[in-house]
Amino acid sequence: MINFGIVGFGLHAVKRLMPGFALAKNCRVTALSRRDMATARESARQHNIPLAFDSAEALCRSPEVDAVFVVTPNAFHLPDVLLAARCGKPVLCEKPMGINADQCRQMVEAARAARVLLGVAQVFRFEDSTSWFREQVASGKIGKPVFARSEFSFPTAHGHPRKWVNDLAVAGGGPVADVGVHCIDALRFILQDDVLKVSAREISGSGTGTVEAGAALLLEFSRGIVAMVTVSFRTEYRTPIEVVGETGVLRADDALNVDRPIALELRRGGVTSETKTVSNQLAYARQADAFADAVEGKSKFPVPGEEGWRNQQILDAAYRSMRSGRTEVVQCVS
Repeated sequence: MINFGIVGFGLHAVKRLMPGFALAKNCRVTALSRRDMATARESARQHNIPLAFDSAEALCRSPEVDAVFVVTPNAFHLPDVLLAARCGKPVLCEKPMGINADQCRQMVEAARAARVLLGVAQVFRFEDSTSWFREQVASGKIGKPVFARSEFSFPTAHGHPRKWVNDLAVAGGGPVADVGVHCIDALRFILQDDVLKVSAREISGSGTGTVEAGAALLLEFSRGIVAMVTVSFRTEYRTPIEVVGETGVLRADDALNVDRPIALELRRGGVTSETKTVSNQLAYARQADAFADAVEGKSKFPVPGEEGWRNQQILDAAYRSMRSGRTEVVQCVS
């Protein structure tokens, strides 16, 4: 049984991580940290967590913590991951792993030097829905994939519980960084292919602070597949995915959600030929257990830090394209 300490115990930890840990089989949360000790103690009391700290360092040095889960705002991921590595603790970092690819490089190199496990919490790789898409593509159900699309949007204009999400200095970007990384990673996972070039255009608008309100990204994959990613902080919650092949189409209207069942469709000749309904409610539990198993040496964690670094290289290319107006090559340094 692996004991996790959560650094930055805020909305995401309460809404998503703790329900996931409640369903996990090989791990539990034994510690949390928040900036204020009174708040930390109250959160620990509410969630029956034994230890509360007011600093990441105190949590990382606790002998009661086997692994660290970094869930702080994006700008703090780098120092928190480096701290966990210095303390010799395996560390799972929320997405996006950093503000830019150089930060991710520092994290990966620090973990390698300290010989500790580093993973990135791309939780949608643990969903039944994305696994279904991946299996159908790999088995040739739609022939050779030609193009794909992934969308992710939700509103922040009238306030959001994560108050920092519209602050460029803290978030590192708007919906491209926040949820575009999910779309990119899901497509890389489903297609089992990598992105070589990105063309991106920003959608501006009021109510989103210092970050972009939305964007459209055109991703060029190594095997010739072209994918469109659209993201927004100004529309209702949406997470559709569609993959179009030479002989069929895979689609789902809410492919990435974890709150309700997802209807998956295989279409051929313009009609639905196969359907399946799945639930992603175990995704967060599977992610936690997978990291715990890797800490114990039972298996490899399927989303190591290098994957977070690669996703950030793609995000960096997207932001360069938004500034330059040109197609940008994804820099490949590992």
